[in-house]
Amino acid sequence: MAEKNLESLFIDTLKDVYYAEKKILKALPKMVKAAEAAQLKSAFEKHIGETEGQVERLEQIFEILGKRPQGKTCPAIDGIIEEGEEIMDDYKGSVALDAGLLAAAQAVEHYEISRYGTLKRWATVLGMKEAVALLDATLQEESKTDESLTKLADARINDKALQAA
Repeated sequence: MAEKNLESLFIDTLKDVYYAEKKILKALPKMVKAAEAAQLKSAFEKHIGETEGQVERLEQIFEILGKRPQGKTCPAIDGIIEEGEEIMDDYKGSVALDAGLLAAAQAVEHYEISRYGTLKRWATVLGMKEAVALLDATLQEESKTDESLTKLADARINDKALQAA
């Protein structure tokens, strides 16, 4: 059995986030379809392209490490996506649907920000300069997406959900 060290933990976490990004790519088109506000649909569509780029960056890191890109089941992202699907079902047609979708998307973003931040720190400690740059690019994208979603929520989505209260 191989020694469990920071490098093996880094690779396991890389596999975890690779799996998560692939699952997110499958979930986003459903969220685009379910969203009612044009700005929210647009934000989700934009994130599809960003997520594709993030998958490519992860594949570059696997290549740098001489590893085949592969995912490792991530129960956390599975649960977050499942919650988003429940919101789509439970709030379909309601004024609160978009607020729920936005909250589900931010749960995904916060998970990703946590993972990419950790991976970037570990890559730094492990001396993986190319990986640090790739992870930082994704971390910056995820943070900007989270900020954009917050602005969208504050500008109109949450107020619309309040209409029926």
